[in-house]
Amino acid sequence: MTDTQRVNIGKQHPAPYKTLLALSAEVESAAAAAGLDPLLVELLKIRASQINGCAFCLRMHTRDALKKGENPDRIAVLPAWAETGYFSDTDRAALRLTESITGVSDGQVSDEDYDAAADVLTAEQISAVAWLATVMNAFNRVAVTSRYPVRS
Repeated sequence: MTDTQRVNIGKQHPAPYKTLLALSAEVESAAAAAGLDPLLVELLKIRASQINGCAFCLRMHTRDALKKGENPDRIAVLPAWAETGYFSDTDRAALRLTESITGVSDGQVSDEDYDAAADVLTAEQISAVAWLATVMNAFNRVAVTSRYPVRS
């Protein structure tokens, strides 16, 4: 690791960061209006952050999920969600779509992943999940690029 001090891009250019925060608030409202459970919303943020290796966002959204009443077991098994009985069909569809969007650098969102989501989620929910993943991926990139500190 380098000794070079990283620029905190959110502080260096606060206007775009504030815009991202405002977009996040709009997306949260859209998710609520689409009927997505607030606990699922936090799990989607956690899952995207796990894939992106963003310790800062992982800690923040895990704490948020626990404060909202999420079961610690569901958080613990989240990377292996498809192998457990902890998640509803809605949860599974949203998690699969979030993973596909987050991993878009490995290829496009596949028809198989999209169709699996469309079998369970409404158009409004698909859109909300896609926006949640998009915004969370943006926040992950801000935090990882700036190396937001994560200490005990």
